[in-house]
Amino acid sequence: MTLLAIDWGSVGLKVAQLLVSLSILVVLHEFGHYITAKWFKCRVEKFYLFFNPWFSLFKKKIGETEYGVGWLPLGGYVKIAGMVDESMDKEQLKLPPQPYEFRSKPAWQRLIIMIGGVAVNVLLAFIIYAGILMVWGDKMVPASSLKYGISFNDSIFSDLKFKNGDKVLAVDGKPVTDLTDVLRKVLVADSTVTVERNGNVLNLHMPVDLIGKLVEKKKLADGPLISPRIPAYVNMVADSSPGYKAGLRPGDYIVGVNNQPVAYFDELRILMPTLPKDDSITLDVKRGNEILLLHTKLNAQNQIGFQTASDPKTLDSLGFIEYKVQKYGFFAALPAGVKMAGTELQFYLEQFKKILQPKTGAYKGVGGFKAMGSVFSGTSWDWEHFWTITAFFSIILAFMNMLPIPALDGGHVLFTLIEMITGRKPSEKFLEYAQIAGMVILLALMLYANGNDWFGWGKGK
Repeated sequence: MTLLAIDWGSVGLKVAQLLVSLSILVVLHEFGHYITAKWFKCRVEKFYLFFNPWFSLFKKKIGETEYGVGWLPLGGYVKIAGMVDESMDKEQLKLPPQPYEFRSKPAWQRLIIMIGGVAVNVLLAFIIYAGILMVWGDKMVPASSLKYGISFNDSIFSDLKFKNGDKVLAVDGKPVTDLTDVLRKVLVADSTVTVERNGNVLNLHMPVDLIGKLVEKKKLADGPLISPRIPAYVNMVADSSPGYKAGLRPGDYIVGVNNQPVAYFDELRILMPTLPKDDSITLDVKRGNEILLLHTKLNAQNQIGFQTASDPKTLDSLGFIEYKVQKYGFFAALPAGVKMAGTELQFYLEQFKKILQPKTGAYKGVGGFKAMGSVFSGTSWDWEHFWTITAFFSIILAFMNMLPIPALDGGHVLFTLIEMITGRKPSEKFLEYAQIAGMVILLALMLYANGNDWFGWGKGK
């Protein structure tokens, strides 16, 4: 890819959304530490969005706290007096403890301060999901409504014995109720996927390294891996296309090519590359109750020049699927938002377990900022999508911060719990070394994730 081929507008839009999303999450996470520290009369010396080694983009001191914006967008921090943290302020720790310092507070207060950030991220996810359910509603395509089954858009699924038209009934023995759940559950399946095919129920055995294989093919970011199977319906056709010039119009159904029957769009998509570019082809087109014969040639991309329907509302109106939108009132949205957050956390935990198992190859798909930015829309600022991704990131941030790694909140929580159980407080020297070790681990993980993003380190490159 050359520089000229990069859509900088799309890249800029994704970067902007990522920065806004991370800024919201980081500021509120750090606010959780800040407000709990204030409750327990701790002095908060700094509150920063992003890190500020050597200099800050902005800073202003209000009272005892310096508020600022750093230039390194790798997170943020609050510097609480008397706490061993990423600032590694050893001079302060050499002085006698002061009543306003973190280290002078009882263990239970220090514990609450440390989980304050995670608690705010969890609460934020609840609120965002509740807001989404109130404004845009819970959208679903019941798996039972897929009239023609599913279209699998990658050869890897045919290698696993899936066939276009299959209806996925269950994964690992658990029923699948929504189209979105189909792919998510198949990707993390441990053993079998149960499908209905031509009235027969079959169990397909899943390999442990399905995610790794998809990552190797770079398919996880190349578009939908599955979609509802639909007839070869013409939703839009360009005026300049060979199909339009031959008489093809929106609302038509292509039911045959060169006397070869075509029932579904996926069959047409597979057939097109095999047709000659320079020779005329004959399309059997159903328009209303008539069958028309249209003669056309293909364009340079071996295409007729039309788009089929993909929007769920359109597919629903055509009777191909059933599309449900359930909006919630304020009081109903709150518990529903909690439930949705729990569902998303469970999905992430299933992925995380796969990453920890080398034989699955899922570690090859671990990404950094590039992968995070890629999940945002590059065509427009879609607020529903933006808030959905932000809520999911909030759940991930909460979970990752609770991992028992020194330098993360979870590491501090672990040491505090040990202190509360044993009655012995770890020495400040031990905490200092643990903090350094934790920072090294985190930097290594961050380097790997971003190197994997850009250079494919996880795939041996």
